[in-house]
Amino acid sequence: MKLSFHGAARTVTGSKHVLTLSDNRKILLDCGLFQGGRELQGLNHDFGFEPSDISAVVLSHAHIDHSGLLPKLVKEGFTGPIYCSPATADLAEILLKDSAKIQEEDTKFINKRRHSSDLEPLKPLYTMKDAEIALSRFVDRKLNYYFEVIPGIECMYTEVGHILGSCAVNLKITDKGKTKNICFTGDIGRYSHPFLKNPEKFPQADIIICESTYGDSLHDDAALNENIFYEIIQETCVERKGKLIIPAFSVGRTQEIVYALNKLDLAGKLPPIKVFVDSPLSIAATEITKKNKGCFNRHILKVMEKDKDPFDFKNLVYVSEKLDSQVLNEYKDPCIIISASGMAEFGRVKHHIAHNLENEKNTILIVGYCEPNSLGARLLKDEPQVRIFGQYLNKYAQIKKIKSFSAHGDYSDMLQFLSCQDPKKVEKMFLVHGEEDVQLNWKNKLIKIGYDFVEIPKLHQEFFA
Repeated sequence: MKLSFHGAARTVTGSKHVLTLSDNRKILLDCGLFQGGRELQGLNHDFGFEPSDISAVVLSHAHIDHSGLLPKLVKEGFTGPIYCSPATADLAEILLKDSAKIQEEDTKFINKRRHSSDLEPLKPLYTMKDAEIALSRFVDRKLNYYFEVIPGIECMYTEVGHILGSCAVNLKITDKGKTKNICFTGDIGRYSHPFLKNPEKFPQADIIICESTYGDSLHDDAALNENIFYEIIQETCVERKGKLIIPAFSVGRTQEIVYALNKLDLAGKLPPIKVFVDSPLSIAATEITKKNKGCFNRHILKVMEKDKDPFDFKNLVYVSEKLDSQVLNEYKDPCIIISASGMAEFGRVKHHIAHNLENEKNTILIVGYCEPNSLGARLLKDEPQVRIFGQYLNKYAQIKKIKSFSAHGDYSDMLQFLSCQDPKKVEKMFLVHGEEDVQLNWKNKLIKIGYDFVEIPKLHQEFFA
């Protein structure tokens, strides 16, 4: 049996891991799109394996860096089932269709330039039709019971509390008469999430493929950051009478921020300003969140006894139409604009930042991880200017960051998640989904608590298991 790592290897994006049995049958754990700078995006053109060789895909959750290359996988010959949790199936439908739309629109824009230079037109990574075919292969499975993936491999999903529907993938593999248990953690959530369930214990594993995004850092106290969030709103929108621009992922982060604002509103602390959620995808994801109450923790269910819709409040406006989004550029009153994407690299929020960055009244608030080459990361650098849409703009607006909104657990959360395991029974631990320097620190922490064999795979590296 072999494991090979074709994404999220010494980086946080493009999650793809292949498990190969002794008879050469293969299953794929996640099929994520590489996101970030041109170098990373270039990796999307080569899987590092033959899609037609894959018998089945087991998906940990719906985020595009974990699911976004499924349409290309199907396009290039994959014909098997794609397993996921029910909520992941709901989210993947809107995310993959949105991603296909972006692929088609971006390619169309690039080809206009190429045509003017007499260059051959490019083809999108995949189309809406490819996405729809991929979605037809989805098979949802409930959590906490085993189901057959292919003969010889059973899987059980367990809750990890990262986003709606996110799961650890627990595999029971029988190969050449021997049985091994492999856990792929997916992305591990926090134990203090405002509305999702906590990560669950998982069966003792022989091999663990573990994420490491925040393997060397601790998030600030959530209650403290609620106060900081409130202070930023007051300072920006009340004292300076400016706009607060928040780049936020459509799935998870946007709902968390809206929920936090709703909490302030219920407490009578939210100032009487408009709050715009400017993203059709965020609107659809919020509706799916409301539909999947089975993923909610006890706290939000108790809140809902008094407040039936904790993702809506007075002065909250969901913006879907492009023209309405453009009108926000001329909006003069203090307001909060929450818009995708979370790293500020694509989407409507990039335009909002460009229009508001050079006004000292305004604040750009980063609320999660940003890939080092993304616009979000460049905004956080201590430099007076940043390039957006080919122009250098002065950073007169305040740039701030709050880490507690992150959907990823810090190393304390991850250690708590792993506490159900006996390290001496784990033959190998593979660290994925993290920057290499962070992974080295996380590796040292794991060795100190008894994990003897910890590997940090390179891209396309293979290991015998």
